[in-house]
Amino acid sequence: MVSRLVLVLGDQLSPGLHSLRQADKKSDTIVMAEVADEASYVPHHPKKIAFLFSAMRKFAAELEADGWSVRYTTLDDPENTGSIPGELVRRSEETGAREVLATEPGEFRLIEALAHCPLPVQQLDDDRFLASHAEFDRWAQGRSSLRMEYFYREMRRKTGLLMEDGAPAGGRWNYDSENRKPPPEGIDYSGPMRFTPDDTVEEVLRLVEARFPSNFGSPRPFWFATDRAQARRHLAHWIAGALPSFGDYQDAMLTGERFLYHSFIGLYLNAGLLNPREACEAAERAWREGHAPLNAVEGFIRQIIGWREYIRGIYFHHGPSYLERNALRHDRPLPPMFWGAATDMRCIAETVDQVRDEGYAHHIQRLMITGNFALLAGLAPREVHDWYLACFVDAYDWVMAGNTIGMTQFADGGVVASKPYVSSGNYIAKMSTYCDHCAYSVKRKTGAGACPFNLLYWAFLNRHRQRFEKNPRMAQMNGTWDRMAEDRRKTILTEAQDFLDRMSAGARV
Repeated sequence: MVSRLVLVLGDQLSPGLHSLRQADKKSDTIVMAEVADEASYVPHHPKKIAFLFSAMRKFAAELEADGWSVRYTTLDDPENTGSIPGELVRRSEETGAREVLATEPGEFRLIEALAHCPLPVQQLDDDRFLASHAEFDRWAQGRSSLRMEYFYREMRRKTGLLMEDGAPAGGRWNYDSENRKPPPEGIDYSGPMRFTPDDTVEEVLRLVEARFPSNFGSPRPFWFATDRAQARRHLAHWIAGALPSFGDYQDAMLTGERFLYHSFIGLYLNAGLLNPREACEAAERAWREGHAPLNAVEGFIRQIIGWREYIRGIYFHHGPSYLERNALRHDRPLPPMFWGAATDMRCIAETVDQVRDEGYAHHIQRLMITGNFALLAGLAPREVHDWYLACFVDAYDWVMAGNTIGMTQFADGGVVASKPYVSSGNYIAKMSTYCDHCAYSVKRKTGAGACPFNLLYWAFLNRHRQRFEKNPRMAQMNGTWDRMAEDRRKTILTEAQDFLDRMSAGARV
């Protein structure tokens, strides 16, 4: 019987993984490895590294208990070659296996590395996702624009989620208009379920502290789920305690409340500890049983079978060059405040502090605080992408590309978004409490103490006027700019440029 190596990556911790289903437990050997190439291609948040290494070790133990032969390489193994192809070659020499079975990775750089591995590697489709590459390509073919909403409707029809007699439950596909309430007075939810580190996790935490002392963030305190049973308990806890209020307040930002009613399951879905369909079905069941309102459940399901599947489709549909797109020709370096340097902008400070401490910020913090500022300030989109990839525990290339190059930075020229997602400080004041006690005044449009978002917003519209002049969704704001007195426009542009110059020079802003 011919033996093979079966590669299982750190974001493929699923018992039903395609390569595991195709493997033979009697003759094949599973290979899992903590390697420097994967741990350091960007300076990952220490919590992300600790989460993945802990979950990998536990998943390897589960596979061994199930009768598989597993060769596992820890990061501090003296024989560690430092790369996935290197570990495959080493395990080939040990076992005599000359072929590798793998499930396709979610990043082009690793797909390419496996394609050039000295051993032949068969890369199988990652069918944990609802839409295959071919299915997404068929949907995209011939369309002048690839809007997520229409893809989402196809996924609803395919899965049957929130469908009744072929029509959307409640008569509408999308309840987003009901999910934009400003911050409540307080949150009556205890937050994500927290787990005390066991011996496996503690060993990993010590390793991460020793090997990655200068990475942004700290591995402790560490409370994430690190196996499938814990992740499922976390999901049940959220559905019982937070799903009913999730829809109303999913766009809100409240000082001192880092999770609000958000599910915090992205890291578990993206590592394979949770199955996207089971998460959606659990939420749908809560609605059908009268526990959660339709607007909350639809919003949650849309994020998973709509947005999550869509951005993966965009990544593979457009290929590796998508990451290098820069339609607006932005090239300003990422400012130090994105790495925790002091800033007087409270919304940036609050969000970056949260990312440093938790490796997490919810989608509006990503889109309308850090992403909005990066776009208004003209930051280089690839640097912005790499910052998100480094700092967030749920981040992988396929996840972040459509969100940064497309959604937040409009660097793809409109593939993902029909207009740039930019706003002045008014949106932040409406949807958050960050503007309270800020050194800047959101009510000031110019002059000392004027909110930088107000200045940069108009400067952005002016800078890209020619590109967006005919965009119907931006006509009203362009008209407002045109009606301003010329001296007021000049003041705004001068003060905006002064802010950017001071920021680029390293001054505190």
